[in-house]
Amino acid sequence: MQEILYVGAGGFLGACARFGITRWLSALPVALPCGTLLSNGIAGLLIGLVIGVESQTAPISSGAKLFFITGVLGGLSTFSTFSLETVHLFKAGRYLLATGNIALNLGLSLGGVLVGMALGRSLAKLLGMA
Repeated sequence: MQEILYVGAGGFLGACARFGITRWLSALPVALPCGTLLSNGIAGLLIGLVIGVESQTAPISSGAKLFFITGVLGGLSTFSTFSLETVHLFKAGRYLLATGNIALNLGLSLGGVLVGMALGRSLAKLLGMA
C-alpha cells in the first residue's frame, strides 16, 4: 500500500507540473505542442540526472525511486498525449510539423536522458559523492 501512495503522490505532482507547463506554453503562437515537448524533455533530463548520480553513489531507495521516477516523472512525461497530438497533426495534413514533432520529442527525451546521465555523474563527482 505504501508503494502505491509513493507513486500516486509523485504522479499527482508530475501531472500538475505538466498541466502547468502546457497551460503556460499554450499562449505561444505556434502549431507545435510545446507543452508536451518541454514536459517530455524535462522528464528525460531529470531521469538521466537521477540515474547518473546513482551510478556514482549508493543506490537510491526504492521508495524514492517510486515517488520520483515512476510518480513525478511518469506524471510529467506523456507518450500518449505526444502520440495523439502527432496523429492530429497528420490528420490535419501538417505532415512536416507532425514529423518534426516526432523528431523533437524523441530527440529531446533521449538526448535529455544522455545529457542528464553525464551531468549526474559529473555532479556526483564534483560534490564528492562518488
